[in-house]
Amino acid sequence: MATPAWQRKEGKNPKGGLNAKGRASYNAANPGKPGLKAPQPKGGSRRDSFCARMSGMKKKLTSAKTANDPDSRINKSLRAWNCAEGGQIKDADGIAQRGKTRGKMC
Repeated sequence: MATPAWQRKEGKNPKGGLNAKGRASYNAANPGKPGLKAPQPKGGSRRDSFCARMSGMKKKLTSAKTANDPDSRINKSLRAWNCAEGGQIKDADGIAQRGKTRGKMC
């Protein structure tokens, strides 16, 4: 049996994460789990949770080379979700806020 699309290049989005075909193949291979959903870069609780979780993974579970590589899959995913990577960002008034994912990165 061939490996599912979500594990191959054809199921991965070049900008990070999985494309629609990859998500569909993952959902078919794991029917008992809740299905994977498309990214939510506009904002909301899913994005806040994703950004917090992935920023922690980037700090703790990746090498310095991977963390600093703009083409690494983790950095592509964080960019696709518009994450601030746990740093300080400025809101519309220019006030820096810590731990928020909305606004502009400093």
